[in-house]
Amino acid sequence: MIANLKKLWKNEYIQTVVVICLIAVAVFGFWFGSQAVLNTPYPALAVVSGSMCVPYNGACDGWTHPFGHTLHIGDLIVVQGVNPQDLNTNYPDSDIIVFHRPDDPEELIVHRIVAKEERNEKIYFYTKGDGNGVNKWPATPEETEYDPWHDIQGNRGVSEDLVVGKAVMRIPWVGHVVLFMRNSIGLPIVIALIILIVIFEFVFPLLRKKKSSE
Repeated sequence: MIANLKKLWKNEYIQTVVVICLIAVAVFGFWFGSQAVLNTPYPALAVVSGSMCVPYNGACDGWTHPFGHTLHIGDLIVVQGVNPQDLNTNYPDSDIIVFHRPDDPEELIVHRIVAKEERNEKIYFYTKGDGNGVNKWPATPEETEYDPWHDIQGNRGVSEDLVVGKAVMRIPWVGHVVLFMRNSIGLPIVIALIILIVIFEFVFPLLRKKKSSE
């Protein structure tokens, strides 16, 4: 039994399959482990818009000024789940939160808290993109510049139930990989590369071996 296992292990293809499986286990283990440690189903997210970019008013690409204020397109943010009551609402040093958009729960938004209000024993947060409006962060915005979120019941603001967590770290540029994967051509390119690797790693060696044998 042990001898057969050793013989199998010496096979290059078996070794490659084992390595691929270990990499897959490591990636999925890291993702689910991060969810448990950070207490959120979304431990890492890519920034997809320039609404949080200052002072570039939405024209932020993240490449020319990656270490500027707040968030840039292509940043990867680390998100930590928190008790909504513990969030810092003291603008301009308030927390940047990740939440489900009230009128479209499938969409995640990353904006800064500018104020909060308690209604019917529930906290509602008013938010704003740092680069949106006339008064950009850290200038104090007018109430008319707050995000116009309303849920289906007509409640204004972001209910504490919709908060996923707060941004605790940003990593410049890395998020562009995620954005590329979400692109209509990004995923097909990655799949094509995987297929090419499989062909070069397994198919070509088998064909060469078969030709040598003949």
